[in-house]
Amino acid sequence: MSSADEILDIVDEQDRVVGQSPRGEAYDKGLRHRCVFIEARDEQGRLFVHRRTATKLVFPSRYDMFVGGVVGAGETYEDAALREAEEELGVSGLPRPTYLFKFLYDDGAGQSWWSAVYEVRCELPVSPQVEEVAWHDFLPEAEVERRLTEWTWVPDGLDAYERLKAYRAAAG
Repeated sequence: MSSADEILDIVDEQDRVVGQSPRGEAYDKGLRHRCVFIEARDEQGRLFVHRRTATKLVFPSRYDMFVGGVVGAGETYEDAALREAEEELGVSGLPRPTYLFKFLYDDGAGQSWWSAVYEVRCELPVSPQVEEVAWHDFLPEAEVERRLTEWTWVPDGLDAYERLKAYRAAAG
């Protein structure tokens, strides 16, 4: 089964399931679904950053400061966060990611998804999926901030990153 055939729950503005659809169709028709964003940091506190492969269905060849992806039909955000983090980092035995907050991403052009943001500490050697990740490294926060204006980032990840900074600032 290709990723375009994966079945997703379709949700409304309140994140209630209203149907199901193959992933490719959900993307093509702009059907609202669920995603998880996991901020992964190493034992030194550096942030995992990667460039997506050119074959990705959405935002190919762009940089991202989160690992994550879609929540499958019937899957919980929590289970998807652990699954996606382990898959994209290429590890097993990660601690369960810590939930931080959820928001509705909307690009204003018909693409919208509920986005749950998590964080996880990854002290294991990573081996990201070559089908998903073209380049990766753990970068200090200052380096990520410097690269924000130099690299082409996934727009939903940038939105989540700005929201995460605001969330942490408000939490003090």
